[in-house]
Amino acid sequence: MKKLLLVFAVAVFTLGSCNNAGKETEVKSSLQEQADSLEKQVDEEHVVAMRKYITIPGQQKEINRLIDSIDKLPAKAKEVAAPYKMKLQSLNRELENAYNSMENWMEKFGTRFQELNQDSMKDSLNQRIKFFTEEKLKIGKVKEAVLGSMQKADSLLKAKF
Repeated sequence: MKKLLLVFAVAVFTLGSCNNAGKETEVKSSLQEQADSLEKQVDEEHVVAMRKYITIPGQQKEINRLIDSIDKLPAKAKEVAAPYKMKLQSLNRELENAYNSMENWMEKFGTRFQELNQDSMKDSLNQRIKFFTEEKLKIGKVKEAVLGSMQKADSLLKAKF
């Protein structure tokens, strides 16, 4: 009877250990999926922002051309165009800020991403999740700034003064 209880106890302990290992693997797999998903989301946000970001210098060139044209107008026409010129100048600053935001984010992201893959965070799913969660928020703000300023530029450049 004691032998039977001992065999039963060993079997229960062994099965319990296997079950815990299975749960641990499931948790790790779930964390890996979460980290991978966040990384993909950050990349997607970055790609969307980049499509507009690369057109900012062209928009700024057009804005500067319009400002120069307004500056060459006769005095009376300059006066009439002054509110439009102020909007152009304000928009130019907004585009510059959006452009710089993207530049800064990319530089800092690249540095932090290298560190992530080189130090202890490489093997820590929790650290990867934390990193990509933070970066998703940051690139979301950058994307919003880029897309918003470009939308304003498109509208203002099509407007008549």
